[in-house]
Amino acid sequence: MKYQIYTTSKKAWDAMIEAIDEAQKSIYIEMYIFLDDTAKSHDFIGKLKKKAREGLKVAIVADAFGSNKLSAQAIKEIKKSGAELIFFSHWLRHIHRKILVIDKSIAFIGGVNIGEAFKKWNDLEMKMHGLLARKLLRSFAYTYEMAGGKDKKILRLREKKIIRKLKSNLVEHWPIKNIYSMKEHYIEKIKNAKHNIKMVTPYFTPPRWLISLLDDAVRRKLKIEILVPEKADWKISNSINYHYMHKLHDMGIRFYLTKKMNHAKLLLIDDKEGLVGSQNVDPLSFHVNSEAGIFSKDKRLAKEISEIFNRWKKNSKFFRPGNYKMHLADYLALILIKILRPIL
Repeated sequence: MKYQIYTTSKKAWDAMIEAIDEAQKSIYIEMYIFLDDTAKSHDFIGKLKKKAREGLKVAIVADAFGSNKLSAQAIKEIKKSGAELIFFSHWLRHIHRKILVIDKSIAFIGGVNIGEAFKKWNDLEMKMHGLLARKLLRSFAYTYEMAGGKDKKILRLREKKIIRKLKSNLVEHWPIKNIYSMKEHYIEKIKNAKHNIKMVTPYFTPPRWLISLLDDAVRRKLKIEILVPEKADWKISNSINYHYMHKLHDMGIRFYLTKKMNHAKLLLIDDKEGLVGSQNVDPLSFHVNSEAGIFSKDKRLAKEISEIFNRWKKNSKFFRPGNYKMHLADYLALILIKILRPIL
């Protein structure tokens, strides 16, 4: 598999901007958070408008909730340039995926959103070429249709099935269609793990079924390590993260707190196979939102993401429950958890 992997939002943006600059025919973007405040360093909207005016097909699907701060002026200018911008709007469900496809042959996927607040975050983003890029293009066409897109050329991309089996594959998760591939993937891989399980997630609210799976893995003598930010971008997330870390630490799971905000989403099994995508370890990703990721048994990729995990772990500190005292916000978060317990 031909790929590149990026470990910060800025590095991913640099590569994405370069790919947009080099685009010759088409640019397709699907983004949970798509904002217009990165122009000083990474002028995504300016470059997309330029490409549309040059005659390239530019289509953007943004989540209406996640991208609600995209300015009305930016929306107007994007549409005026000839680019298509549509929003996926649902009262509960969201497209949480982050995808960019260039000329139907180069694709980006991972956890990276577009917004100035995320520029300095650690994250994981993959750039791919060839067959996987075409699979992502087909996947984009489904989201485009769900968001109300009408362009027949884009809609026809759904019909191009790709059957060939690879060491790396696209995991598509569509709860809105009763397709829970991400959940099924976690269940299968954790059940079949032999030696160790490694995860990275910014938001750690594991559903009961996942807690049960991890507990069983501990009883099978597997080593489980999970990286979580010491301070997430949402204060309530910190309270919920610490609650579940405390609970699962007592089961024998090791948590490490990253000093820098880490928005990466990673599952690594036995240092041999991994999943990089848009999914958080929470009920929204597993049961509500549309997600996507790349699962791979590629030895070179598994080695690289294992090295990234270990590097982040080295710059983190081991979670010890006694070092963290409960505050009023934590108690309020626990009350919220108890209210939502039936779905968590």
